[in-house]
Amino acid sequence: MSTQAETFEFQAESRRLLQLMVHAIYSNKDTFLRELVSNASDALDKLRLESFRDKDLEVDTSDLHILIETDRQNRTLTVRDNGIGMSRDEVQELIGTIAKSGTAELLQQLKETNDGAAARELIGQFGLGFYASFMVADRVTLLTRRAGENTGTRWESTGEGTYTLETVDEAPQGTAVTLHLKAEDQEDSLLDYTDSATITDIVKRYSDFISWPIRMEVEHTDSEGGTTRQLETINSMKALWARPKEEVAEQEYHEFYKHISHDWNTPLETIHLRAEGTIEYQALLFVPSVAPFDLFTRDHKRGVQLYVKRVFIMDDCEELLPEYLRFVKGVVDAQDLSLNVSREILQQDRQIQMMRRRLVKKVLSTVKDMMSQDPDRYAKFWDQFGQVVKEGLLNDVDNRDQILEIASFESTHDPENRTTLREYVERMKEGQDSIYYITGSSRSKVENSPHIEAFRDKGVEVLLLTDPVDEMWVESVPEFDGTPFRSIAKGQVDLDEKDEDGEDGERAQREQEFSGVLSWMTTKLADDVKEVRLSSRLSTSPACVVSDSNDMGPTLEKMYRAMGHELPPVKRILEVNPDHPLVRGMRESYEKNGQSQELEETAELLHGMALLAEGGELREPAQFTSLLANRLARTL
Repeated sequence: MSTQAETFEFQAESRRLLQLMVHAIYSNKDTFLRELVSNASDALDKLRLESFRDKDLEVDTSDLHILIETDRQNRTLTVRDNGIGMSRDEVQELIGTIAKSGTAELLQQLKETNDGAAARELIGQFGLGFYASFMVADRVTLLTRRAGENTGTRWESTGEGTYTLETVDEAPQGTAVTLHLKAEDQEDSLLDYTDSATITDIVKRYSDFISWPIRMEVEHTDSEGGTTRQLETINSMKALWARPKEEVAEQEYHEFYKHISHDWNTPLETIHLRAEGTIEYQALLFVPSVAPFDLFTRDHKRGVQLYVKRVFIMDDCEELLPEYLRFVKGVVDAQDLSLNVSREILQQDRQIQMMRRRLVKKVLSTVKDMMSQDPDRYAKFWDQFGQVVKEGLLNDVDNRDQILEIASFESTHDPENRTTLREYVERMKEGQDSIYYITGSSRSKVENSPHIEAFRDKGVEVLLLTDPVDEMWVESVPEFDGTPFRSIAKGQVDLDEKDEDGEDGERAQREQEFSGVLSWMTTKLADDVKEVRLSSRLSTSPACVVSDSNDMGPTLEKMYRAMGHELPPVKRILEVNPDHPLVRGMRESYEKNGQSQELEETAELLHGMALLAEGGELREPAQFTSLLANRLARTL
């Protein structure tokens, strides 16, 4: 018996994405089977784990397996498991829609690219899994019953626009996905997926390492030409991480990565290690080649899979790797943990903490080796994950030095290539005692900032830090290998050469010449600035605003306010260029006429222009534009 089937519509974006994937992207359609087998394997892992945790759950775990059934006459292929299964609500949430965060962004990027390889990379980041079935099937039927429940659910769709859901009374525990196959078409890379030899070849290529038996009736031909079918296990079930490195082919690593990550792309780096001694564990970690769409969202799942003596314990074990390495995927198999370990216990477990420290150091050292041995691959890594790795400068003090060693930054030295801090220090000019940097929202903005003029004129290299996290870490990291970091937008910066007595006589004379107008401007602009002083960092601009050495920068202040933090207003310093005609004219006007209405307006305009030049916001933009319009009108 079953209830009447209800029909539901795919969301518009989900429908477009599904059609695009099925009809326009993939040439290798065999990967649909990898996705279905991977899902079945996950369901078996979850059932065994649930049976450990819930002793009242009445399930038989003595023969957990995956069964593949083919029917040539009806042209169907079924992948069946006796795992955890799904409830009706889970089917509707997990199978009934592709609408996850990132769908709209993915579609937009796919629309903008005409490159098939680039499109495949984008799809890989999204991870469609189950929906790959529609590459080879005209219709897909899913029958499932969750362990511990009495009724099952049937889901069916042609992948065109709608799907149906119905509750059924008779359904075995687990999940069965039946594909009503399209006609064989060699030109379109559609093979005969009812042929047992074809299925065996695909399973051995993509899923041989699955730790559960994958069974199928295999057709054999005897010496007299007769055929028989026999149920066989068609995968080796060897845990890849437990095998010696020299016995594992690169392709096997790649397919294992795709199995655990549900990413269609090959990994950028593979890390295979075995630890023995006080604690014993094996780990197989991967660095993806492309960052997932949700890397910076709260919903992003982070962490690697945890096994204990090859028994699956949990997905996304956050305790094994810090958040700034959340892009790393893989498996860690510990020998000495309890099978009943919980996340709460893991947070306090000494062995987990020791494993975490070693894994972090191994990942960072691998990136360092990549930097020295394969600069192009390192550059790709930093493009994708550099912003995330820099988060570790804030919260992983123990590994801060190693992170600084593998970090690279844009700088004024090279418009195309980034520089490491080690390379920067080696290029420092004689007498330079700091690593100079400037933060901002983009390279073009900071390169055209007034703060950088004198540094450019004198050939002093400046790091251009444009990631949001840069605003945070530079406040808490004082130095690199003994050389302090110094913002060119804070405090006093003096690049002028000193005379024999260590004093800049010309500067002292200018300070005296401008003392009157500077003092007056400080009083006049007291509501906005704490001081007006001469600048040695300007060469062409009339003025700039800088922060005091220990004050919070304006961008960081804005970030904190956006997060709801109440902060006292921070007044900044206005620096003026004594060689600029406008500033010289203001001094002469003040000495000749004293303060006047026109001079007061000029001072306000000068401060406003300095704020705008660095991309800042005016406190009263209407007043500024009114002053500017009136001044321009008087020049006509």
